[in-house]
Amino acid sequence: MPCNAVNNFFPDLASLPRTDVVYFCSPNNPTGVAASKSQLEEIVRICKERGSILVFDAAYAPFIRSEGVPKSIFEIEGADEVAIEVNSFSKYAGFTGVRLGWTVIPSKLKFADGSSVKTDFNRVMTTAFNGASNIAQSGGLACCSPGGLEEIKTLIDYYLGNAALLREMAESLGYKVFGGTDAPYIFMQLPEGKSSWDMFSEILEKAQVVTIPGAGFGPGGEGYLRLSAFAPREKIIEACTRLKEAMKQ
Repeated sequence: MPCNAVNNFFPDLASLPRTDVVYFCSPNNPTGVAASKSQLEEIVRICKERGSILVFDAAYAPFIRSEGVPKSIFEIEGADEVAIEVNSFSKYAGFTGVRLGWTVIPSKLKFADGSSVKTDFNRVMTTAFNGASNIAQSGGLACCSPGGLEEIKTLIDYYLGNAALLREMAESLGYKVFGGTDAPYIFMQLPEGKSSWDMFSEILEKAQVVTIPGAGFGPGGEGYLRLSAFAPREKIIEACTRLKEAMKQ
């Protein structure tokens, strides 16, 4: 689905053919854009009309700080009849290597013949998967404790502070920037005609800073560069200093 600055990084589903499943991620990686309540209401409405199941990836939900921006698709009325929500501890608590996550399937979600999506999903999962290890589950429970949730908030606040530094740096150089407020990623729009791979190579050679070329995420990412806030603060500050020198327009 084309999602770029022209359509505010939100797909125009009405102009696209019907599909059985629509996958949508908010906040988004790589753009760092979080969908508004009205946008999510629209995607729920269209999926309902078309009989499509919406799979909503909320892995970066705890990074949302803007008032009124939904953290869950189930904040939208009627979403429990059309949506599945997936999430993970990877971004909440640095659990990337442990691979612990969860899926929410409402009882109201049915296939066209009236059968339960939840029942069918459970049948497939219990056939193909024996479950996460006890160690991983114990870690997940620790994350959900009052102390764990407080540590997660502190960690995410830290990364959002990094993101603010990266965004400020990019804007000070005159670049149009997306993300960095409700997500740990900065998506920089490059000058027209500038290849993201060329920009990546130029920065690596001049500043020894690793960025991510937008084209690496697919054709829709060409013309953009992604910066990540997942690093120690001193590294972010050093990277900003080097990037300001290397990326002067």
